[in-house]
Amino acid sequence: MNILDQLAAHAVERVKAAKQITPAETVKNLALEQPKGSFSFEKALRTDDIAFICECKKASPSKGLIAEHFPYLDIAKAYEAAGADAISVLTEPKWFLGSEVYLQEIAKEVSIPCLRKDFTVDEYMIYEAKLLGASAVLLICAILSEEQIKQYLAICDRLGLSALVEAHDAAEVQTAIRSGARIIGVNNRNLKDFSVDTENSKRLREMIPADILFVSESGIAGPKDVQTLRAIGVDAVLVGETLMRAEDKTAMLNHLRGKQEDRE
Repeated sequence: MNILDQLAAHAVERVKAAKQITPAETVKNLALEQPKGSFSFEKALRTDDIAFICECKKASPSKGLIAEHFPYLDIAKAYEAAGADAISVLTEPKWFLGSEVYLQEIAKEVSIPCLRKDFTVDEYMIYEAKLLGASAVLLICAILSEEQIKQYLAICDRLGLSALVEAHDAAEVQTAIRSGARIIGVNNRNLKDFSVDTENSKRLREMIPADILFVSESGIAGPKDVQTLRAIGVDAVLVGETLMRAEDKTAMLNHLRGKQEDRE
């Protein structure tokens, strides 16, 4: 199995274990009892300029440990203060060293919307995301069928959650569009072999209708990358490692935006 298959298989096992503690029907009912969300994540991405989704990530399968010291609340607050439009929080525990606690606490402490960044393989994880305070979930075309994506989007709509539907190639983009995705993320990193190609967003941009929000993910290392994506009409970028490795989050975010005068 490639790493994406392993991540998905492990997510299935995690859901099985979680259901032993809190049954599916209980989690579903609790989530539906919550006030319906306002789709704040997708609203946050509709800005005059390119929007920034800044990621709280301790590790990754491709880079290993990124942040040995991981004061996740401080990082999230720094992102918000720096002008991030949304925050992506890893909750996958094995390869990314994420935690549901990180998401729950960050969502309480910041006023901008949070994405649950995980490998959604069961509707249970969407209801969990709602209870954890997330405003959005990630749906990856490579590990879900078109029918599953449609079902999960319907659940998100019922809960008032946004869904970032991730694609890596033309066929997956078509699947996302047919499924009714309102936000499509193109991952420049191939999760099967970890190769990164920022041209991937450029190739696939023209396939996506203007009324669907377009997010470019991974491989964004500097302002030139952002400017290239801005020029092709990308609505938002998801930036993880570049920001996680920066001591000064505000300076780095300004640098990525092209405000070099703020980065001394």
